[in-house]
Amino acid sequence: MKLNLKRPIIFFDLETTGTDTSRDRIVEISMVKIAPDGEKTIKTRRINPQMPIPAQATEIHHISDEDVKDCPTFKQIAKSLKEFMEGCDFGGFNSNRFDLPLLVEEFLRAEVDVDFRRRRYIDVQNIFHKKEERTLVAAYRFYCNKDLDAAHSAEADTLATYEVLLSQLERYDDLKNDVEFLAEYSSRGATADFAGRIAYNDKEQEIFTFGKYKGQVVSEVFNTDPSYYDWMMKGDFPQYTKKIITEIKLRSKKF
Repeated sequence: MKLNLKRPIIFFDLETTGTDTSRDRIVEISMVKIAPDGEKTIKTRRINPQMPIPAQATEIHHISDEDVKDCPTFKQIAKSLKEFMEGCDFGGFNSNRFDLPLLVEEFLRAEVDVDFRRRRYIDVQNIFHKKEERTLVAAYRFYCNKDLDAAHSAEADTLATYEVLLSQLERYDDLKNDVEFLAEYSSRGATADFAGRIAYNDKEQEIFTFGKYKGQVVSEVFNTDPSYYDWMMKGDFPQYTKKIITEIKLRSKKF
């Protein structure tokens, strides 16, 4: 089985200091770039998160403060990562809800502008959950008939995710070998920000998905209650969410 590609796709996985996409940091990133001709390029880097790695996180991925103390920071490698990702779509396991939002936050903190909007995102976990409802370890065993011995190693998880997707394409006749279709199939609904705080209504208007204005149009809320924008900008929201609401406010007629 070969993935039908019009442009390169990067399958990636992150090991991190925790699960908060707005606060936690990357300690390891592994990327498998697949070219349209099938050529595979693997890059794995450990990163100094510039914060202590909690013991609970180390228990999962086995990366300690000592392991990354001499590694580069994300800011130091951000430009080279951007070049490697240029013109690529993305794939991962639970990547739409965790890995991708956290990666975007890291680029924003590093002040490296990466346009993630014109990409396609395949979340293999979402395909798996729609079909079988299992974890990556179970998915690897179910689809590939292999044991994922090095689970929670970024590179092992990344390669396993790519193999699982190829096996899913072989198993399910209704899955098209097409990145656009797979990205749409594995999405959980269109959102304006990666954290899912801002979605779209049936008129393609941005709406809130949380709080007292849930379901209401963002631009209309900011016009009638300007303090809500200020509250969000000062609040504990991801930087990318703040970027999106600022763009909405700037284009509002009553800004």
